[in-house]
Amino acid sequence: MRIVISEFMSLDGVVQAPGGPEEDTDGGFAHGGWSHPFFDPEVVGGAFSDALAKAEALLFGRSTWQTMAAAWPERAGDPFADQMNAIPKYVVSGTLKDDELTWDNTTLIPGDQAVSRIRELRDAEGGDLLVMGSPTLVRTLLSEGLIDELRLMIMPVLLGGGKKIFLDDGALRTLELVSTVISDAGVHVCTYRPVAER
Repeated sequence: MRIVISEFMSLDGVVQAPGGPEEDTDGGFAHGGWSHPFFDPEVVGGAFSDALAKAEALLFGRSTWQTMAAAWPERAGDPFADQMNAIPKYVVSGTLKDDELTWDNTTLIPGDQAVSRIRELRDAEGGDLLVMGSPTLVRTLLSEGLIDELRLMIMPVLLGGGKKIFLDDGALRTLELVSTVISDAGVHVCTYRPVAER
């Protein structure tokens, strides 16, 4: 399986709480819902739908999974929501218990087994394993070289701080720009893949 990261991102690299004011206020983050003015169904929505259409399963960190699990089940009846609810899901957590996995088709990956279990999933046959949000998990995947594609929806806004997916470890990681589309609102949907070391 290919591990594909899909993120709404500000120009200054913030991915925190794009969906709503109460989504993630860690660190006093006050700009929740910042992506809404730049969302359009064709370019941004199309990129999101395309990523989900190619996914065979979803992979989340605990916080993002809990946010999604609180929102999507109640939207049943909408084709997109039905797909989100039906697709297999994996959540990495050191604190969640199996009886807390209230969102259908969710499998728990214990935090201390995350890297080995995700390597197993990546080595298995199948479609894409899609990661949305989950910045802590994404940083781990980047550090372990377990990302096959980054799909960034870069929005023309500066947020001045917040959670990011990129590492501050001094390592050089070269990417290839595979495709880019620009919406009328100035969102750059950029797809990158790691360049194999020579």
